[in-house]
Amino acid sequence: MPEKGALRTALLTTLAMFAFAANSLLCRLALGGETIDAASFTTLRLASGALMLWLVTRVGGGLDTHQQRRDWLSASMLFLYAATFSFAYTTLSTGTGALILFGAVQLSMFLVGLKRGEHFPPLAWVGLVIALAGLVYLVSPGISAPDPLGALLMVAAGISWGVYSLRGQGANHPLHGNAHNFILALPMALLVSLLFYNDRMLTTNGMMIAIFSGAIASGLGYIIWYTALKGLSATGAATVQLSVPVIAAFGGVALLSETVTTRLLIATAATLGGVALALTRRRRANA
Repeated sequence: MPEKGALRTALLTTLAMFAFAANSLLCRLALGGETIDAASFTTLRLASGALMLWLVTRVGGGLDTHQQRRDWLSASMLFLYAATFSFAYTTLSTGTGALILFGAVQLSMFLVGLKRGEHFPPLAWVGLVIALAGLVYLVSPGISAPDPLGALLMVAAGISWGVYSLRGQGANHPLHGNAHNFILALPMALLVSLLFYNDRMLTTNGMMIAIFSGAIASGLGYIIWYTALKGLSATGAATVQLSVPVIAAFGGVALLSETVTTRLLIATAATLGGVALALTRRRRANA
């Protein structure tokens, strides 16, 4: 039943993209509304994500903590992504943060591919230059430019997530691996919470948003995404993520009353268009 399989993949992919965009919306909602501090949000997000993934793996056959290799580097990248993501959203709008994150992830993964010897045809290079120019334009000084520190932190989050994703490619049991990495990253987050103990801010709403972000948007979101990946090509999986910053930006307008500036629109068109061009040209070159 090919049609049913394609429909199932499309539905799961759509749900995963909305879950990824929801992480940006939830983080900005909690931190922009000053309902929780960034360190506590990170800790609760990782803890609830770890619990959700652990429960799912238990139902699916158990999480073997003895046989699973402890990948401290991957766990560190996951922690760096989660922490810098949270602190960046104390100043960035939802759409701006999602675009910087997505652009940094894609560009860092392209650079790794280049280092590994992958061939990029001329039009792919044009796409990469356009994408980079879009991000540079977004963060360049001006009245509507995002906060420089927030932008820098989100770039770090994107690079960390890119490295984490690359290290997870080809994993035999991605859900088990993610569960272990969430568990290993949790002590690092707790340490940051201790370092920022005097800045703590905890409300019931803030904690519930952080837990929802970790358990549902992150934990269940990753489960849905890895299920959808079975029906997607590598290029298709990368291309479909072009929708995440757009969903996040419109979600910020609809739910958080944020405004979409001309600068963000131009940067989004350049960045996403450039990445799409690079992805399609790269696929044809590797076909």
